[in-house]
Amino acid sequence: MSAANVGDRDGAAVLLTSIDGSFPRLAHGWVDQGYRGPFLQWVKQVTGITLQVVARRDGGMRRTWAPVGAPPRIVPRFAVVPRRWVVEGVYAWLGRYRRLAKDYEYLPATSESTIYLAMALTLLRRLTRGPT
Repeated sequence: MSAANVGDRDGAAVLLTSIDGSFPRLAHGWVDQGYRGPFLQWVKQVTGITLQVVARRDGGMRRTWAPVGAPPRIVPRFAVVPRRWVVEGVYAWLGRYRRLAKDYEYLPATSESTIYLAMALTLLRRLTRGPT
């Protein structure tokens, strides 16, 4: 958890430098288009983790400029983004817990602990479910 005035890249840099070998099997990750640029190379140099930018097929732009006299490019209103379902699925799992539906906690540490508890319960439920 970080303050609202900390950008995503800055927060990710702090997070990735703090894991410091805690996850030796972590070798690859997926990020959204906000992490493009020199950040990807920095992560590879500092942590050895490769990051892949998951982009929409239209490049993330719904409205585009077209040259004079040329028809505008047709951009779909909805586009499936590969690997995005992983993140959205985790949010959906966490959303099943009423305490996480709203941010009522005074201390960020309480919210963090509640997230850990919800994920532990979710994983335990998935492990004990048995073969389907």
